[in-house]
This record gives sequence, structure tokens and C-alpha cells, in this order.
Amino acid sequence: MDQKEILSRVEHTLLTPTATWEQVKAVCDEGRELGTAAVCIPPRYVKRVAAYVGSAMKICTVIGFPNGYSTPEVKVFETEDAIRNGADEIDMVMNQGLAKAGDWEGLLTEIRAVKASCKGRILKVIIEACSFDEEEKRNLCRVVSMSGADFIKTSTGFGAGGATVEDVRLLREHVSPDVRVKAAGGIRTFEQAQSMIEAGADRIGASALAALARG
Repeated sequence: MDQKEILSRVEHTLLTPTATWEQVKAVCDEGRELGTAAVCIPPRYVKRVAAYVGSAMKICTVIGFPNGYSTPEVKVFETEDAIRNGADEIDMVMNQGLAKAGDWEGLLTEIRAVKASCKGRILKVIIEACSFDEEEKRNLCRVVSMSGADFIKTSTGFGAGGATVEDVRLLREHVSPDVRVKAAGGIRTFEQAQSMIEAGADRIGASALAALARG
């Protein structure tokens, strides 16, 4: 798999709290130049990016980020605001406390509420895989599959660990066939990205690959 093919699956990402407009703008320029699948940026910049890039590329933003413990009502509001501002795709951080408590019904209700507020846009559910054991991850796959979400995503990139090949393989095995997998967090080389794709990832969230591609 060559770099161009990998980049076509990459969401070029900038989610640092200190991100400036000039930095976000540069990410958009790089994403367009390299043909990435989307850019993933903070909610604050969605409206400005939509005006800047028009229909030239997909805009992804994050909801409940990075901890996921806001109420479902707040997540719904954030989602609706992001879509009004021009977001094409939503990456929501699920409530990890509900998962740890085994409240799968509560978690399912939350994800479904956010999915309904997406109005047909793509929803990716970030599970922060490093926080859960294998049985919990299998249950999370079941809940995400039932929710109507489009993707299950490994990590925020702000947790104790990022994407692993083992997690991607487990998620791919246990989510329903219509749910795709996004690997994110700590993917810094094209070799890592390719290994994630070979394990079953459909999308890659990364901030470092564009610089490598440009040399």
C-alpha cells in the first residue's frame, strides 16, 4: 500500500488545546494537498474552516472531548451546533463511567441520542480502548453496533494509550459488518498506519503523517 492510498484513509488531525487558526488553516491546506479523507479539528474552528474549504474536503470535529463525561443533553447540543457550523462528521467520546459500571443500556441511549442529532452525518464513537479489558471492549462493540453509529474509534489520543493493532483487530472482529473502525492515537509512521489498516481499520486519525509525506 503506497503513501497516497494510506493518506486517502487518514483524517489529518489537530486537536491540541492551544491550536490557533493559522495552525488549523495549515492542516486544511495540507489535507487538501495530500488528499486526506478529512480534517479533524476543534469545534471552535468548524464554522471558519467550512467557510475556508467549502466543499473541497470533509470536516470532522469532536464532541464531549476528551473525557466524555458531560451529559447526553450537552453532547446533543454540541453535535447540533457543530452541524449548524458545517461539520460533516462527528467523533463523540462516550461516557466511560457508564461502560465501567456495566450500564450498557444507559450508554446505548446516549449514543443513540447523539446519532439522532447527527441528521444523517457520520458518527464515530470513541471508546478509549486503553481503559477497558477485553470483555468490556467486546460489550462496547455490541453497544456501538446496536446504536446506529457508523464507526467505533479506538482512542482520543489524550488517554493513557493510543491505538494498537490488537485492539483494531478485536474491534473489527466484534462490531457488526456495517460498523467501520477508526484507529487513532500515537500513529506516527506510515508503517504503523498500514498495520492498522491491515488489522481492519477503515480510517486513521493522525497528526504526523502529513509532515512525513511532504518530506
